[in-house]
Amino acid sequence: MHYRIFETWRLIAALSIMMWHFLRFAPPGNEEIGAYLYRLLAVMEMFFMISGYLIMERYGDDLFRAPGSFRAYLVRRLARLYPLYLATLLFFCGVALAIQFGVVQTEDPGRYAWSVLPANLLLVQAWGLTDQLTFNYVAWCLSAEWFCYLLLPLVVFAYRAGGWVGLALLAGMLVLSLEVAVARGVIPFESWLRADTWGAYRAFADFTIGALVSVAVHRSRLRLAAHWPAWALFALSLAAMATRQHAALIVGLLAAAMYLAAIAERNDPEGSRYLAFLHPVGKVSLGIYLIHPVVEAIFLSVLWRKVVEPTEILSFYVYGLLPCAVTIGLAVLSERYFERPAGRLIVGRFAPGRLPAQASPLPAE
Repeated sequence: MHYRIFETWRLIAALSIMMWHFLRFAPPGNEEIGAYLYRLLAVMEMFFMISGYLIMERYGDDLFRAPGSFRAYLVRRLARLYPLYLATLLFFCGVALAIQFGVVQTEDPGRYAWSVLPANLLLVQAWGLTDQLTFNYVAWCLSAEWFCYLLLPLVVFAYRAGGWVGLALLAGMLVLSLEVAVARGVIPFESWLRADTWGAYRAFADFTIGALVSVAVHRSRLRLAAHWPAWALFALSLAAMATRQHAALIVGLLAAAMYLAAIAERNDPEGSRYLAFLHPVGKVSLGIYLIHPVVEAIFLSVLWRKVVEPTEILSFYVYGLLPCAVTIGLAVLSERYFERPAGRLIVGRFAPGRLPAQASPLPAE
């Protein structure tokens, strides 16, 4: 099943993050806009929760049922995210070389430290092993996702051993552990919703909550078909972020919004057709997220700062439309001509056997 509301929320998250990063290049006096967007960055939790929902729906009942199924699942997940990730990582390795040979300058040399390249290649940079975000700094999200994919057996075991109660207990223990780790300074952030270099653990809690929502939707007999309750709860979650409410309240509102959205789309799949026009962009949210730091480096750090801004011929907000359009365009082209062909090659080479029919050769999620 294709959940258009989920796709739209994920697109909103990707665009919000891109806009916040781009607004750091805005002229002085506009800091309030960036500060407001920063408060909304907890919408990132949607990435992990929706991932947990869809992975549980797709693989929860079939994982380990056949020999090699877990390996095939991991290959398909890696095929979905690693080609574009590696391409962006190589771009920033090129930037690091340019810095090393004095071609360009940076105010943050630690971001390009060669010592952390292995962690980036292995997708473990968000496991609490590094002190700061490095190379493609937004890719901590993929490192966190990879952590969740590796620990899917724990989620499946909790579900098969205790049903929805087992999943709820696991999710509750994970959230409690995060709260304790933040309170004791083990996770060095004011809130676990802000953790990035430690983002794997935050993501796994979200992922498990998403899996729990998936099970709840599967068990539900609710006949709700209206979309406004889900959108209302999503808006309330944004309001909770904007007013800096507790992490548990924010995640709870997001989970409830997901539950109502999935129920509504399940009961009336055609009811979300009003969002269909967003699909060409919505399906490349991952690309927008991963590519925008590359576009930022070229169009903002270099072209804007060095060429356009000194001339004062264009407002930042007019020029800023260009990197946004370029990012979206590159994401669409990458998905069609690079990510899917590369993913199919990886799956064809490394995935043993076949997964159940409902699992596509190259998952979109």
